[in-house]
Amino acid sequence: MTVTATPGPPPRFSIVRSVRSLFHRGAPITALLFCGLLVIAAVAGDHIAPYQMEEPDFAASLAPPFWMEGGSLSHLLGTDQLGRDCLSRIIAGARISLITAAAAILVAGTAGVFLGLLAGFFGGLVEAVLMRIVDAFLALPFILMALALVAALGSGVSNIVLVMILTNWARYARLVRAEVLSIKERDFVTLARIAGVTPLRIAVRHVLPNAMNSVAVLAVLDFGRAIILESSLSFLGLGVQPPDVSWGSMLADGKSEMQFAWWLAVWPGLAILLSVLSFNSVGDWLKGRFDPRSG
Repeated sequence: MTVTATPGPPPRFSIVRSVRSLFHRGAPITALLFCGLLVIAAVAGDHIAPYQMEEPDFAASLAPPFWMEGGSLSHLLGTDQLGRDCLSRIIAGARISLITAAAAILVAGTAGVFLGLLAGFFGGLVEAVLMRIVDAFLALPFILMALALVAALGSGVSNIVLVMILTNWARYARLVRAEVLSIKERDFVTLARIAGVTPLRIAVRHVLPNAMNSVAVLAVLDFGRAIILESSLSFLGLGVQPPDVSWGSMLADGKSEMQFAWWLAVWPGLAILLSVLSFNSVGDWLKGRFDPRSG
């Protein structure tokens, strides 16, 4: 008599099990949690912020954080010169930073991946022309090019996104082209050619998916780079303009009050620092996961 084992029910999803799995994989849990908080602030900032970002309260002008003398639990991180709640403005700044970064990375990444795939897979004159253009963009310091573009195009969120796209796409094109040059020489691509698969199908269905791990790592690392660029331009007065709020503009407004109200500059500066460190940590971890040889 033959006894056949019946398959059991699929394992149920468990948050605890998932967190333990991340620990076993060496994931930067603190960095992942902070990135998650930034995403929540960007998506649901209007619902979790205690006040409107531009809501003044002149009676509470320059109130210190709650643990200092004169502070209040109604303004946990203090207020600015107009009595606006610093915590609410930090949350609003997270939305600007992440939305501009995500939009720029999505467009720049898509354009760079397409051009890099075109250059690496088909080669010839197309590769020569595209790579010379890429070299020209990569040779220019990105912050100087960003300043020149903003000065020519004007300030504003849409122009900041455009500047990020123009300063980032070449990095994706260079990366994808290098990956494609390696992948297209592998056996499975040769077999696909022998089987009569069209070059376009080979490029899209076989070569491109194998290059996307590196693209994903670069995209995560670019979030930190984009936050620095947006904050730098806003700090100089060339980025996000009122009534929108940016961590860079908050830092610029608070630098003159450092002796009397240190929290005006410390909180946005700390938000920039922790955001960049968190995205870089997650990117480095993903790089090690996707390519163990890099660890």
